[in-house]
Parts: sequence; C-alpha cells; structure tokens
Amino acid sequence: MLAFVLGFANYSFSQFGVSYGNPTGTSAYNENKFISKSDKSTLTEIDIEGSPYLNDEFVNGSIYTVQKVQFEEVPLRYNIFNDELEFKTPTDEVLALATPDIVEKVVMGDTILVFLSYDESNKTKKGYFVLLEEGKASLYVKPGVIYKKATPPAAYKDPEPAKFQKISDEYYLGFGSGSAISVNNKKSLIAAFPDNQDKIEKYISKNKIKTNKPESLTELVKYYNSL
Repeated sequence: MLAFVLGFANYSFSQFGVSYGNPTGTSAYNENKFISKSDKSTLTEIDIEGSPYLNDEFVNGSIYTVQKVQFEEVPLRYNIFNDELEFKTPTDEVLALATPDIVEKVVMGDTILVFLSYDESNKTKKGYFVLLEEGKASLYVKPGVIYKKATPPAAYKDPEPAKFQKISDEYYLGFGSGSAISVNNKKSLIAAFPDNQDKIEKYISKNKIKTNKPESLTELVKYYNSL
C-alpha cells in the first residue's frame, strides 16, 4: 500500500534569518506564518522506481522572501511531482514550505527557483519554475514528473513496478508582473513577445530557434532583451 506523508511545517527558520533591507523582516516572516501546515500529500512508497525530485539530495541554499528576508544555509530540494519546496530541519525531519506565495526566489547551487502565476489550458495557476534567463523578458522551465502505477503480469508481459517518470520540460516566457506564457511551438513563441515581433520572427528563422532547446531559447531571450 502506498504511504502518504503530510508535512506539518511548524519548524522555525529564525536561526537562519538575515535581513537584506528590512530590519523587522524576521518578525514579519514569523507573523505571516511562512512555515505552516502543508496541505499536500507525498507519495513515499519505498518500492517506487525513479525520482520525483529535481535533485535527490538536499542542497544548502537560500530562500529570499518578498518581505526582504534571506534565510541562508537551509537544506533544500524541489519535489517536481508535488510542486513543493522541501527542507530538512536540524533533527532531519523533512517538511514542505507551505506558503510559497511569499517566496521571491530560492537559490540552490546553480539553480534558481521562482514561484509564479502561469497560464495553462485557459486557466491561471501558480507553481515553481527554474529561472534560465532574467530581464525585460524572462525565460523559465517547468520540469515534469508523472506517477505510473504498478502493473500486474499479463500474457507475454512482465509485471512493472510503480515509478516516477520524467516527462518533457515545458518552457515559459514572463514579462513584468504578468502570468508566464507557455511557448511550445513557433507560433506561440512569436506571439508571446509584446513588441518587435518582426525582428523576433526573423531571428527565430535565421537562427533556427527550437522551442524544446533551452540554449536556443536563452539566446532568443537575450536578443530580445538587447533590443
């Protein structure tokens, strides 16, 4: 049977608090209950193959809040499947950040996570993204993981264990405070830019920009930001 774990994030990060512009930041942080009860469940069955994480191991990182407080040297990892940022307490308890809306950014080694609103299937949602390029236009990637249930043996087919399976990354563009926009084909990529579309279209054609290649998209965004 699958086990489900609810994270009760009642642990305080006060020992990590470092104000970077707001001397009352730590108290504001606590008053806003930045760490509180998580409302999500996590699949923790030991026999599941694969991984739901961006990186399996915890990495000491920094959390920057919109209240201008920085929390340093926090053991962090990103759970793609749950779309949650997990942290480890000094007693090795694993909890999830329950109020991501007040996260400005999270830095884990070379990876920067941001929490954004984004448009998907004519709905506005919120979630974590990896920041690839920042500027007038910003480029983000949303990694994907799905859970596949175990299958019993069948004729000419061996049983398969339950597993987490990585799926194709999705790329988004963001402009200012608006919702990030998915760019999964050439048409949507061109349409996403609010201005200089003739130049953008020519650049895409000339440089053979592919919407599933992060290096290619990064160069396009750098070009747009230079205009």
